Order: sequence, then structure tokens, then C-alpha cells
Amino acid sequence: MHLFTVFLYFLSLFEPLYSQNSENAEREITIQNKCSFATWVGIQGPGNPANGGFKLDSEERRTIYVDPLWTGTIWPRTECDEEMNCATGECGPREECNGSPGSPPFTVAEFSLNMDGFNDTYSVSMLNGYNIPILIEPFGPLECQRAGGCDSNPNDKCPMEFAIQKDQVTVGCKTGCLVYNNHRECCRGIFASEVACSSTIAAQIFKESCPTAISHEFDESNTFTCNGASYVVQFC
Repeated sequence: MHLFTVFLYFLSLFEPLYSQNSENAEREITIQNKCSFATWVGIQGPGNPANGGFKLDSEERRTIYVDPLWTGTIWPRTECDEEMNCATGECGPREECNGSPGSPPFTVAEFSLNMDGFNDTYSVSMLNGYNIPILIEPFGPLECQRAGGCDSNPNDKCPMEFAIQKDQVTVGCKTGCLVYNNHRECCRGIFASEVACSSTIAAQIFKESCPTAISHEFDESNTFTCNGASYVVQFC
């Protein structure tokens, strides 16, 4: 399990410390679906915003309100049927994830708000694989950087053994660690370094396609900071 997911689990044990009332929450994150198809949002983090998920039709957007110290993740679920069996990102047969993590592969937006008493950190990560592009756009008093977005579609380059397909079309791409579970692809042991980790099959595909997203465990250059911002998380 990704370490960020484990961290969120322990944070959820202290959930009563966080705001449960959206009217009193101090930070806004708007999730917008720019895809030509419906997506289902997954949310994990203290306070369980929007009960952990909802459907967004194409061009639809919805704002969630979170605690000013919120640390959490937002990801898209795709190709879901009426019983909420999804091709990617599924958190169980439910529209509201209610604290349950997603099932890889999926692209994820990560937030740690005001963690040092001043700055937010945020990133788009593909450590759980990839399904559709995510872009984080900050809006605040400072000129902060966008995170994520893709120049090309990693699914078009995904090796068949890594691919999740729907109707013979690749809709998600796993990491090599998920497929092979070996030291090299999981960046373990002698491969636990920036150079070795960046040479994995998935890292090379993801970095080439989405250069401002995190493509491997040691890709720290694509974690961004901002202060006092609201955020838009855009799918596609």
C-alpha cells in the first residue's frame, strides 16, 4: 500500500478533530470534469468530504470544503457501471467511498494544507498508476504553479501486461511494481535511489507523457507549494 494512503488511515483515527460542517470549513477545492465522459470522484482524508465521492458528468464541477490543515487525496474512477464496478480507481461497489482507498491504477491529486504552519504542498502522482490526466490549478494571493497535466496519453504507450482494457481500449496503466513486485520496479533495496527509480518502465512512460506529475518514489521535483490558495482539480 502506498505510504500516503497509510498516513491517511492514521489521520482518519483523529477525524473528530476536523471540521464536519462545510459551512465552517476554511478551504475550497473544486473538482471539475473536463473529460468527454462521466467520472466518479474518489476522496480520502480527515472529515470525509462529500462522504468520499460522487459522480461528475462531462463539464460538471463541484466544490468540497475541507479543514485548513487537511491532508488528503482526490482521484478519478472511470468506466463505472450501475453497480459501481469500475475499470479504474474503484473503492468498492459504492458511489461514496467513505474512507475506502481506490484500487490501482489511478492518477491522484495529493494535498497537505498548511503543514508547516504556512505553506500548502500539492502534487499529481502516478505512484498508483494512471487512468486519466489530472491538473491542479491554485488560485490565491501568490503566483503558484500548476501541477500535473499531460502532454500525451500514457495509456497509448502502456505495455500490454500493464494495461487495463475496456472494450479492447486501454483505459488504465499499472506500475511495474504492481505487475512484477520486484526490487527494481518497486524501487527497493539497491534500486532505492533517484537514478535507479527513474529508470523503471512505468516511470519512463509517465514522466515522458506527464512531466510535471510525480512518476516514481523519489520524484520530489514535482511537489509544489503555495499559501492561502483555493484549488481546482481538473480531470482531463
